Amino acid sequence: MAEKNKNEMVVTPWEVRGKVDYERLIRDFGTQPLTEELLQRIRKHTGELHLQLRRGLFFSHRDLDVVLDLYEKGTKFVLYTGRGPSGPVHIGHLIPWIFTKHLQDKFKTRLYFQMTDDEKFLVKDELKLDEAKNFGYENALDLIALGLKPENTFIIFDVNDIDLLYDIALEVAKRITYSTARATFGFQESTNIGWIFWPAIQAVPCFIHAKLTGENVPALIPAAIDQDPYWRVTRDVAQKLGYYKPAQIHCRFLPGLGVGGKMSASELETSIFVIDPPDVVKRKIWNAFTGGKATVEEQRKLGGDPEVCTVFQYFTFLFEKDDKKLAERRMKCKKGEILCGECKTELTEGVNKFLIEHRKKREKAKNIIEKFHIKR
Repeated sequence: MAEKNKNEMVVTPWEVRGKVDYERLIRDFGTQPLTEELLQRIRKHTGELHLQLRRGLFFSHRDLDVVLDLYEKGTKFVLYTGRGPSGPVHIGHLIPWIFTKHLQDKFKTRLYFQMTDDEKFLVKDELKLDEAKNFGYENALDLIALGLKPENTFIIFDVNDIDLLYDIALEVAKRITYSTARATFGFQESTNIGWIFWPAIQAVPCFIHAKLTGENVPALIPAAIDQDPYWRVTRDVAQKLGYYKPAQIHCRFLPGLGVGGKMSASELETSIFVIDPPDVVKRKIWNAFTGGKATVEEQRKLGGDPEVCTVFQYFTFLFEKDDKKLAERRMKCKKGEILCGECKTELTEGVNKFLIEHRKKREKAKNIIEKFHIKR
């Protein structure tokens, strides 16, 4: 019974565990699948589809079709995503950020990125406010290291920027009842009142562009689907406040290196952090769960299972850009023509090369981070 409960799927804004069934999430959350028709509409504006779209890593949406309809009639959109800074960034956090930058470059639009240091302080009992704020600064360096530009990227640090957020947050909060919030987020009698108010603050970047520029346009939010409940309540009040409903495009979770579940910062040995040195990356990858067989002879004869292999998922999500090479790796695995050690060696080299370059760019980001703040 304990094992069954451990493997049970749980997906909330604060916890993701168990084997994730994405088709069930679409049904449970009431979103729409990302269809081939929508992909081709995106391709019309971006040229070749980003690998995260080609490989189905983004799989669900709300009103993406509406945003494209408006865009094709001349109404632009802005992008909005964010990070709850409670520790170092791991590779799973980078996945939707990389895709967000792609959309920003192709559609030539603004990005509002929210560092929710206030939420993490309210939700995590052990986290001090100064720690959350410091993690927000450190995590912002990782965002900037991906190559975003300050002229169209605006990082919102909730605690320091609350003066920009508070008036819109009040307008949102006034229109969301406690009954709705409790049903959506599962608040209990023991939930602190700051946490109960906080969803109103996360709604603000959906609308802040109009406040800053006078231009009322929709926001498109690329993010993992666990954050969807926030946007459901935001969508309920958007038009009452005179704004467009925020649209979303949802990505899958990069799995951890263990058995099942997403990569989680609380699972140190199954997550690869951007600060991990090469020897630590190697150890984690070599201890990863794979789809290989018990012996070399057995794998040569029967092949492996790339669909359950966490190492193969890393190639799929980020570390193999060539679709043909990825397909070849899958077939070689199934036929027993490639062994787990070979894939682990290649992945270790690829991840460490990526992280070494990332950390160089991260250091340079310290010199320009102030340029990403919203000017008063």
